[in-house]
Amino acid sequence: MTGQHKTGRFRLAAAFCLALLTAPPGASAQEGWQGSWGASPAFPVGPDLGNTTIRQFVRLSAGGRQLRIRFSNETGTRPLVIGAARIALPGPAPGSVDPGGGLALTFGGATSITVPPGQPAVSDPVALQVSALQTLAVSLYLPQPTGPAVIHKDGEQTAFLSAGGNSTAAATLPAATRSTMRFFLSGVEVTAAGGTVVALGDSITDGARSGTDADRRWPDILAERLVQAGGPAIGVVNAGISGNRLLHDDRGTAYGPSALSRFDRDVLAVPGVRWVVVLEGINDIGHSGTSDRTDRAATADQITAGLQQVVARARRHGLKAICATLTPFEGTGLGGYYTPRGEAKRQAVNAWIRSGGGCDGTVDFDAVLRDPARPSRLKPEFDSGDHLHPSAAGYRAMAAAVDLGLFR
Repeated sequence: MTGQHKTGRFRLAAAFCLALLTAPPGASAQEGWQGSWGASPAFPVGPDLGNTTIRQFVRLSAGGRQLRIRFSNETGTRPLVIGAARIALPGPAPGSVDPGGGLALTFGGATSITVPPGQPAVSDPVALQVSALQTLAVSLYLPQPTGPAVIHKDGEQTAFLSAGGNSTAAATLPAATRSTMRFFLSGVEVTAAGGTVVALGDSITDGARSGTDADRRWPDILAERLVQAGGPAIGVVNAGISGNRLLHDDRGTAYGPSALSRFDRDVLAVPGVRWVVVLEGINDIGHSGTSDRTDRAATADQITAGLQQVVARARRHGLKAICATLTPFEGTGLGGYYTPRGEAKRQAVNAWIRSGGGCDGTVDFDAVLRDPARPSRLKPEFDSGDHLHPSAAGYRAMAAAVDLGLFR
C-alpha cells in the first residue's frame, strides 16, 4: 500500500470516528443533496434472503460532506425488514471492512425499519466527509424472509452474503457466499454543489462484460473525467438495467420496468439531477426478434416517439436531455436478435438523434464504436466478443466521446 493510500485511509477512518461523535441520529437533510451512485432495481426475481447479512461495495462519483443511503422495495411484493445497516471502509481482504471504523445507519433515529412493498427507504444523513471516487462498503441485515428479492442482476460487482445472523459489524463475514447481483441497494446521496448526471440505459450503460469489480462502465469513466476536469462536484448515477427496453416492461424478469415506466423513479427522484443521458432502444429492436417477445415489436417511429417522451418529461422538470445513438449489433449470438430489418430501424433512430430530434444534446456512440469497413458491426478492438457489448476499450472510448461541456 502506498503512503498516499495509507494517509487517505487514515483520514477517512478518522472521519468515521468523528462522525460517531458528531452526527446525531435523525440529523435533518440540508440543501445540496445530489446522487453520487446508483443501481436501478428490476423486479423481485432474486433468492429469499431471510436471516442474512449482505455486504455490497459502491464507488462514489462525487464526494461531499454528508451522505445517506437509499434502499429499495419499490418492486417488492412483501414488506422488507432491515434489521441493521452500516457503512464502512473496505478492508484488505475481499469482502472485508476496516475493523477500526464503521457507522450504523439509522432511519428516523431507529436502527431498523420495515419498508412496505412499493416504497424506498432513505437513511438518516451521516455527517461524514467522503471523497470523489471513494469506495464504501454497505452492509445490511435482513432478519425476516424477503421472499423473492428485489435485485439489480448485472451489478458487475461482488456482493457477499452470510446466513445466520447480524454480521454487519464483522470485519469479515462468516461463511460468506458471493453474487454479482445488487440486493435492495439503489443509491448513495451526498451533499455537494454541482448536480448529477443520470445515465438511463440498458446493458451497455449497465456495463455488461466490463469486468467484475473493475468500475470500467462508461458512466464510471465519465465520472473520472469530470473529477479530473475540476470544478463543482458533479455526480454520475448509473440507471442502466441489462436487457431493459424503452417502451415495454418485462415483468417477472431481471430486465425490469421500461425506461418510460421507471423514469420518475430512476431519474426524477435522484436528488440534484440536472442532466439525463439516454441510451435506450436496441432491446426494443432486438428482443422483438427473439422467440418469446415477438408480440412486442417496435417500429423506429415508436422508438423515437418514446425518446421524445423522455425529452419532454425531462424538460418539464428543468433537466437537459442528451440522446445517445444506438450502437452496432450485427453478429450477436442471440437467436433472432439481429436482422437486416432491425438494422434499418437502428439507422432510422440514429438519423433522428443526429438531426437534433428536439434533444438538448447528442452523443454519437455509434460513430465511435462502429467498424468503418462494416458499420453494422463493432470495431474488433471495441468488441467484447459477443458483438453486442463493448470491450473495456470500447467503454473507455464511449466515455471519452462525451463532451464535458454538456454539463457546464
